[in-house]
Amino acid sequence: MHPDIEIHTKDVVDWVTSTYLERTGKIFRDPDRGIRSLYQRGFLQKISKGIYKYDPQYAQNKQQQDFTSTQKKEILRRDGYKCVICGASRENGVELHVDHIKPKDMGGLATIENGQTLCSQHNFLKKNLKQTETGKKMFIRLYELAKKENNQKLQDFCIKVLNTFEDFNINGHIEWRK
Repeated sequence: MHPDIEIHTKDVVDWVTSTYLERTGKIFRDPDRGIRSLYQRGFLQKISKGIYKYDPQYAQNKQQQDFTSTQKKEILRRDGYKCVICGASRENGVELHVDHIKPKDMGGLATIENGQTLCSQHNFLKKNLKQTETGKKMFIRLYELAKKENNQKLQDFCIKVLNTFEDFNINGHIEWRK
């Protein structure tokens, strides 16, 4: 295949399996997993669901790797040595992580602007639920708490934020009720 062309996975599988057989004499058992692995290791860019692109310069410039220790220190300092979501810190006995806002496997670079400080719990939630899902669930919980406390101002704020999720059809599978 050729560099700098956006290709859907289904269009490349036949070529990959036949080329692999030709070059190795073996059958490529799971080309989808192989493509995903190349993407996760930074050799392919994900354009959209099932569509990847090989850009030789992107693959060579693996700046999307981990933050340097200097970058980590700067991000921690900028964020006040606290989780940007809940405010927990090492003083509370919480382990802090320097996290990519835009994940590495989605082309996120190891830059200070793309870094944030998260506690272990929120880093785990982000990795497993994705950032928008975590945010929506957090606002749903905050809304429920505001209802219990009869805090109308906070309820109104949460409703506006949650309506924005709905307006842009983000995480529609997570439902909430006013």
